[in-house]
Amino acid sequence: MAKRSVSEFFNGYSHDFNAIYGNDNTFINCAINRFFRKSMRLRYGRSLDGCEEIEGRSVLDIGCGPGHYSVALALKGAARVVGIDFARGMIELAKRNAERAGVGPKCEFVNADFMIYPFEETFDYSIVMGFMDYVRDARKVAERVLSLTRSQAFFSFPADGGLLARQRKLRYRGRCDLFLYSRERVERLLGELGCMQGRVERISRDFFVSAPGTGTGARRQSEWQA
Repeated sequence: MAKRSVSEFFNGYSHDFNAIYGNDNTFINCAINRFFRKSMRLRYGRSLDGCEEIEGRSVLDIGCGPGHYSVALALKGAARVVGIDFARGMIELAKRNAERAGVGPKCEFVNADFMIYPFEETFDYSIVMGFMDYVRDARKVAERVLSLTRSQAFFSFPADGGLLARQRKLRYRGRCDLFLYSRERVERLLGELGCMQGRVERISRDFFVSAPGTGTGARRQSEWQA
């Protein structure tokens, strides 16, 4: 079976993915979340905690999915949140979730490719959770994230090795491309980007990374496509 593109995969997966964060409270789903999705819960909590002094600040949520990070940060006091995702199904869910939570006016959701979307602003914080898993050129993506961030960016990188990594490789075989990382590779990436103050923490099956933004703003679209 030929692999689908990441956008095609997540378009079909959007409703099931939305349920991971608590919209499906069945016993089976809760048990799966507890034992196999611990990392998702941990990185969610660390990201929200990392966006200190969120009142009146702006956030870019890259690979926003159904908007759970965006909505939570808007509820905490963010003045503006922009979520971007190339899966239309995810964006439709994100808009509904924001409206349902009463933060629709604070949130903008864009159905586009992050690497070619012409941003006209920078953000106080950037969230990049569950996105680097599907990125072939991690350096180029991380560089653009930091250029759009004035304060701090938070990334998750899926860890290679171990039972959960093997299980995930099998699950994604034939679905879409999946990229896993060693600690050494993540640290080398930060070094290449000049992030001497970047921090790498292992949390369950992920590396949680925080790095200071450069705040240089969006470059011309053609530069990121080069």
